[in-house]
Amino acid sequence: MTPSRFGDGRRRRIGLLGGSFNPAHAGHRHVALKAMQALGLDQVWLMVSPGNPLKPRAGMAPAPDRLASARRIADGRRVIATDIERALGTRFTADTLAKLRRRFPRADFVFLIGADNLVQLPRWKSWRRIAHATPLAVLPRPGWTRRALHGAAASVLRRHRCPPGALLAGPKRATSHARWCYVPAREHAASATAIRAAALHP
Repeated sequence: MTPSRFGDGRRRRIGLLGGSFNPAHAGHRHVALKAMQALGLDQVWLMVSPGNPLKPRAGMAPAPDRLASARRIADGRRVIATDIERALGTRFTADTLAKLRRRFPRADFVFLIGADNLVQLPRWKSWRRIAHATPLAVLPRPGWTRRALHGAAASVLRRHRCPPGALLAGPKRATSHARWCYVPAREHAASATAIRAAALHP
């Protein structure tokens, strides 16, 4: 599914939750709903990656299966499962975000990441460009949250941190650095790794 352009002229606040979704689970939906509530988002898009450059292909389900699992936890209205990265022809997050901003000029995008991905962010291609151009919202993950908030990316971006309610507040300026925030929420124990392991050893 590719989200359609907005035709009524109104700006939308869109949270982007990317990942392998191998498979999607209740933890992903929990993160989407918590971010929507805390940040005042109109929608959250579950962006199913065609292939994560930082993850091995071994054990990765086919993209259509992973998209189907994301659709099962979405509602198709406010939480939308999409393979838009495949449609855009992008593999790296920085390129995806740049193309989405051009394709949806009336959307204010927020990139939603778990605390584990904040720790790994310095390994991502053009991670500083991602953080400069797109607001980031970090959500807790069991075993990762404290490490993330005291890690390298959080240190580099320290002066741009703000409360969740201020993430999208104020005028947009092309030259300003995007803000980032931590969204306090209950940690959800669901894990795609554990789900796959249980499927192999029922």
